[in-house]
Amino acid sequence: MEINGEVVNDQVRYDQMDLSPEIMKAIEKKGYQVATPVQAGAIPYFMEWRDVIAKAPTGTGKTFAFGIPMVEHVDPEDPAVQGLVLAPTRELAMQIRDEIRDLCAFKEGVRVVCLYGGQPIDKQITQLKKNPQIVVATPGRLMDHMKRRTVRLDKVQTVVLDEADRMLDMGFIHDVTRILDLIKSKRNVGMFSATISREVMDISWVYQRDPVEITVRADEENKPDITQYAISCDRGTKADVTAKLLKGGGYERAIAFCNTKNMTDRLVGLLRMRGVKCEGIHGDIQQSQRERTLKRFRDGEMQVLVATDVAARGLDIDDVDVVVNFDMPDQNEDYIHRIGRTGRAKKHGVAFVLTSTVTDEIRLDEVRKQTGNNIRKVTLDDEGRPVPAEG
Repeated sequence: MEINGEVVNDQVRYDQMDLSPEIMKAIEKKGYQVATPVQAGAIPYFMEWRDVIAKAPTGTGKTFAFGIPMVEHVDPEDPAVQGLVLAPTRELAMQIRDEIRDLCAFKEGVRVVCLYGGQPIDKQITQLKKNPQIVVATPGRLMDHMKRRTVRLDKVQTVVLDEADRMLDMGFIHDVTRILDLIKSKRNVGMFSATISREVMDISWVYQRDPVEITVRADEENKPDITQYAISCDRGTKADVTAKLLKGGGYERAIAFCNTKNMTDRLVGLLRMRGVKCEGIHGDIQQSQRERTLKRFRDGEMQVLVATDVAARGLDIDDVDVVVNFDMPDQNEDYIHRIGRTGRAKKHGVAFVLTSTVTDEIRLDEVRKQTGNNIRKVTLDDEGRPVPAEG
């Protein structure tokens, strides 16, 4: 880890961080003892009300890095909103809400609400009337509430942008800047991102004051343990190959990624025809249905989740055994985020990418060069297990 360009490698335990007994009880309940690098780097500065900009790989504990100080700073006696977290997707917003609620388990009087599109706004207005001190929201839905005057942010002290690069890529930059402009009371701003794009730096330059820059590199300490394979096959046999490798590997929980909503729906049908229990999620599926599908997947009621990149970030699923790139992703970063669904929480993961065109092979070479990942070419034996490809 680097803090303002200086390498810091010390391990830090939570009980060394001068946290309150209530937060320590919540952390101990989760079974955690040692802070992740991004937590060790960010928490002390957040506690001092410093602005922080942190670049860290997916799955390195960013939510606790800002959630712990945010909960510590909340005054339970004050019914005003004091902390705000902006997230790009509904799924990530709900995950953040759940993790912050876990931190509040022993902090009596601290309430958290989640605001996102796809849910009736009246239900959220009812929750807001209970005076939550922490709001987690997607930018568009938060703007709706601000226009209706159903949420007041005039006492917000800490604002956090999580997955900032993704949020700006999705076109939320105007909503984000408008929200930041309207919160005059903010004492510190945190920005957390897997990549620091030019747009992220522009927001930092305008809204942060002398931010502490934290960089957690994907080194051997925190790099996910993922074995990566590439299989070359004809376009017409990709569904057969996918079903074969899923059965051959004995995987209990898998995610298969497609580039389009149409292909996602088609693959669900093709895999079901081959005896694979699966369901799909993408942007055209109603939020309530997506939540039910994700719950069934987490509960082990189905083996495979087929998804577009809406599921590549922000889903709280730590025990995915294998990721299959049914379609070669268009961007190198999408490949990283997709395979990052497996190999989480120090567990071993496996990822496959299927290539069926010359363009796919070229893209695969680009991913290898730019990420430095060892993606081995294999075929499947009769049992569906990977074996080295010839040539």
